[in-house]
Amino acid sequence: MARTIGMESLLQKIELAQARVIKTKAAYDEAVGDLQILLDKQDALRKDEIWNAITQSSKSYEEILKLIIEDNNLDKE
Repeated sequence: MARTIGMESLLQKIELAQARVIKTKAAYDEAVGDLQILLDKQDALRKDEIWNAITQSSKSYEEILKLIIEDNNLDKE
């Protein structure tokens, strides 16, 4: 008889743990979504900042591109 009560208690604990996992996963998914939105906004701001710097620069597009490519090649070495 004690084994049956133990099994019922275990099943209740399992159900509670499953409910917590579902709730935690939903909160995690929401947090990931919020983070992605913020990262997208940051990326857009950075692109705007770079574009503004390019348009206000006295350097040509080709000069800026060459500088970036050369810097990339130095990083690889």
